[in-house]
Amino acid sequence: MQRRSAIRNLTMAVGGLMSLPTWASGWTPESIGKVSTLSFSEEGTLAEIVETIIPETTTPGAKSLKVHQFAMRMINDCYGEAAQKGLKDGLATTDIASKLAHGKVFAEIEPAQRLELLKKLANSPDVATKQFVNMIKGLTIQGYQNSEYVMVNIQKYNMAPGFYHGCVPIAKAQGKMEKKTDR
Repeated sequence: MQRRSAIRNLTMAVGGLMSLPTWASGWTPESIGKVSTLSFSEEGTLAEIVETIIPETTTPGAKSLKVHQFAMRMINDCYGEAAQKGLKDGLATTDIASKLAHGKVFAEIEPAQRLELLKKLANSPDVATKQFVNMIKGLTIQGYQNSEYVMVNIQKYNMAPGFYHGCVPIAKAQGKMEKKTDR
C-alpha cells in the first residue's frame, strides 16, 4: 500500500517539475525579459505586495530581487486568462481597500499597515480576493526561493557535476560503509 502512494507521489513530483518552465529555476530579472501586461501603477502595487510578503532584512527583499516580474511572467505564461483577470482585479481591490482603510493607495501606506491589510484580504469572505492573495503569496515564495540570488548565496547551490574527492583513504571510506550497513 505504501509503495503505491510512494509511486503516485513520485509521479506527481516529476510531473510538477516537468510542467515548470525552465526559466523559472535560477531566474534573474534579465532572463525573465519584459512583461508589460500591467500599468506602471499596478506593477508598483504588485512590487509593494511582494515586498510586504518577503521584506528586506540582511538579505534582499522580494522587491529588490524583482519577484513581482517573476509573478507577472508566471501568470502570463503558465496561468489562464481567469488568473490574469484575477491579478488585475485583485490589485484594484487592494488599492480600494487601502483607500477605504487608510485614505491612500497600497504603495503609499506604512509597511505595518500593508501587512495588516494583506492579512485582512487573505481572510476576506470574497473568494476571488482570497484567491488573489494566496496566488501572489505562493508565487512570491516560489519566485524568491528559485531566484539566482537565493539559490547561489543562501542555499549554496552548485551546478552538476559537483565536487569529486579522490583523495579519501579507502579504509576511512569502508568504515563509513560498514556503519551504514549495520543499521
